[in-house]
Amino acid sequence: MKKNTVTAPLTFDLPLSLIEKIGIQRKKLGLRSASEVVREAIANFDIDRGTIASEPRRQVSVRLSADIKARLVKAAKRKKTSTGGLLRLALDAFDGNLAKKVGRK
Repeated sequence: MKKNTVTAPLTFDLPLSLIEKIGIQRKKLGLRSASEVVREAIANFDIDRGTIASEPRRQVSVRLSADIKARLVKAAKRKKTSTGGLLRLALDAFDGNLAKKVGRK
């Protein structure tokens, strides 16, 4: 069977852990490129049985003081992430029992 030699570029984001895994598999299997690893992974993957774990999302709007917003934006730039990502981290780590009473008298 003749291999299809026509290729098309596809760009997508991957977590660093998967990029590292591609490198490990490339060396382990003696493949020449990351593209070969991806092609092998897709060829051996049962797309019909695969499921993607994803949590439903909804957009929310909140009001923040100018100084809190500025602190959040500055931290996001410093950590090279989004403000939404930092908000999700903060909410995930939030323990209401240990929280400061913000804006309450």
